[in-house]
Amino acid sequence: MGKGGSRWVGVVAGRAVEGRGQWVTVGSRGTQPGERTVGAVGGSGTQQDALLEQHAEALRLFGDRVHAVREDQWGAPTPCTEWTVRDLVNHVTGEQLWIRPLVTEGRTVADVGDALDGDLLGADPAAAWDRAAAASHAAFAEPGALDRTVRLSYGPALGSEYCSELTADCVVHAWDLSRAIGADDRLPDGLVEFSIKEVMPYADGLAASGMFAAPLEIPAGADAQTRLLALLGRAS
Repeated sequence: MGKGGSRWVGVVAGRAVEGRGQWVTVGSRGTQPGERTVGAVGGSGTQQDALLEQHAEALRLFGDRVHAVREDQWGAPTPCTEWTVRDLVNHVTGEQLWIRPLVTEGRTVADVGDALDGDLLGADPAAAWDRAAAASHAAFAEPGALDRTVRLSYGPALGSEYCSELTADCVVHAWDLSRAIGADDRLPDGLVEFSIKEVMPYADGLAASGMFAAPLEIPAGADAQTRLLALLGRAS
């Protein structure tokens, strides 16, 4: 996660922004054109169906936590040290809103500009999340979307790569939100294993960027969730 106590550059849907507590989207690590992440899949309908199921499950996981936030908890701190609960939910909601313009409409980051900056939650954060999550999954589920080339700030990527990155990001942020509001922070085993495979190839590079805490030492015999969190500088 981003280091606390300073202003620094984060990435939302591959777009560099300066903001309070924002951190690099999982997977936004300067991928070279044509490079594929471990979690990305293309071509096979069976593989793509599995990815879409994992994406939907990750959205439900985060959404369950959003709906569990009490009115007095929106200003509470989170493990993303400079973010409140509302900041965290706003960030993940914004990530979902980027998907349709980039994947479905074929727009660039520059085309979208600052249209998705600022507060996206309004008076009913849970309803705002529900709308954004439904739109994001529908965009990825459209025929051909996962095979499409998406133009992110770090270069072209397959829709499946983008979907994999955001799935893992949603899983880890579900843990952050669970910790912040005192909810059950145990993550589904399948999503944890998926996220480890997605994050493992570039975890060290995230810390080297100066935007993430360094990976923690993984205790002997640690379970998969502890390993995932340690890769991203989080202690379970």
